[in-house]
Amino acid sequence: MSRKLKILFVASEVHPFAKTGGLADVSGALPPALKKLGHDIRVIMPKYPCTTKAGKGLLELDLELPGFSGSLFQSELAEGVPVYLIEHDGYYNREHLYGEPGSDYPDNVERFAYFCRAVLEAAKKLDFKPDIIHCNDWHTGLIPVYLKTLYRKDPGFAQTKTLFSIHNLGYQGNFPHSQLKATGLDESLFREEGIEFYGQISFLKGGLIFADTLTTVSPAYSQEIQTTELGFGMEGILQKRSDQLHGILNGVDYTVWNPETDPFIPANYGSQSLSQKKQCREDLVKIFSLRLCKRTPILCMITRLSEQKGIDLLMQARDALDEQDIALLILGTGETRYESFFLQWNQDRPDRIATTLMFDEPLGHRILAGSDMLLMPSSYEPCGLTQMYALKYGTVPIVRDIGGLKNSIQEFSDKTGKGTGFKFKVLKAKYFLKSLQKALSCFNQTATWKKLMLNGMAKDNSWEVSAKQYSRLYHKSLRS
Repeated sequence: MSRKLKILFVASEVHPFAKTGGLADVSGALPPALKKLGHDIRVIMPKYPCTTKAGKGLLELDLELPGFSGSLFQSELAEGVPVYLIEHDGYYNREHLYGEPGSDYPDNVERFAYFCRAVLEAAKKLDFKPDIIHCNDWHTGLIPVYLKTLYRKDPGFAQTKTLFSIHNLGYQGNFPHSQLKATGLDESLFREEGIEFYGQISFLKGGLIFADTLTTVSPAYSQEIQTTELGFGMEGILQKRSDQLHGILNGVDYTVWNPETDPFIPANYGSQSLSQKKQCREDLVKIFSLRLCKRTPILCMITRLSEQKGIDLLMQARDALDEQDIALLILGTGETRYESFFLQWNQDRPDRIATTLMFDEPLGHRILAGSDMLLMPSSYEPCGLTQMYALKYGTVPIVRDIGGLKNSIQEFSDKTGKGTGFKFKVLKAKYFLKSLQKALSCFNQTATWKKLMLNGMAKDNSWEVSAKQYSRLYHKSLRS
């Protein structure tokens, strides 16, 4: 039996304390799954105003960090996993996590350099000597750098290894060279084998070069980011480190995403009680004042409205979609041009198109439960979680065959009755529409569609599976 490890899990957002996207879901669900395997895992994040609404009381710890004017608070996740929150009003007492809508905070370099240093100082103050520090995305990218430079001789970290997880390579934490001083790092690190990236400093590059082990959130994405097309300029580094780069598919927290127990949906249902899903559909028809035939399928997109999510395909396919007997529900916020497009479409077709421009988790659950199909035509997708939630809810995904979508959805064949959704490879509207057409003709065959729904509902994408893979990787990292 493998030994139990001390793991410090570091992230800029953790559900339910703070969330803007999938990183928070991972950070809230993976640590409890690792705790179940017997590891001593602790989570650490910044303390934003929204963290006090998490439903767990925050306990203030007596912690003055040397050279840092912050404090530390403690709460917990599921399974009793401790969560430490670093307080610094000057940096984190703001309405948003990373910036005002449409722009980043100008002092993000200071905010997250401080966070990286404070994490290490907090571990020392708590006398927690981690075997592994699991860093997530660019906000934590300087931790491996600090450990191999400023903290190189610190006995508290003599045995510590770092694992750096890339959730989305498109977000890099790049800043002007003039801000290097704010990191406390030496000018000698501003070089190609260091944190210099096209004349800027890059937090992400720091993580990629200095961490002992690299992971990303699906096996397919770990290959894709080594290409010019999806490497965002980092492909050379990732090719060099391909032996230390691993892809582990994210899991789903079924305590939150399960139609049998979901408190947000009007009727609970499961594979043995599929007929209740109809009530969830009727709920949507009522909420959005849709005018549909009984057999008109409801399609949904629950997403950030950005170019990455393939919204341009829908814009190109709009006329063809208007000719179909379908309804489409959009939930999300993002770029103004996409918001305007969906609002206009809603205005033109209020009986069939409903656009809700906000982040509303309970409504997301209701939309997923009452819809027949989920659209995810992403240009790239590190992992994607919504398609895996959709499977559990019997809502069939139509996705681009890329990244985590490739790994989590199997093309359905009505001949064999196997598969969980529909996929298309080329990022063009005609291929997306072809895939949709396959789904619509399958939808018209009631027995076949039911089989397809049940296939998806039977899939086990639980965190338990992913946590075991991470656990093996932590041990491998410590042996290397």
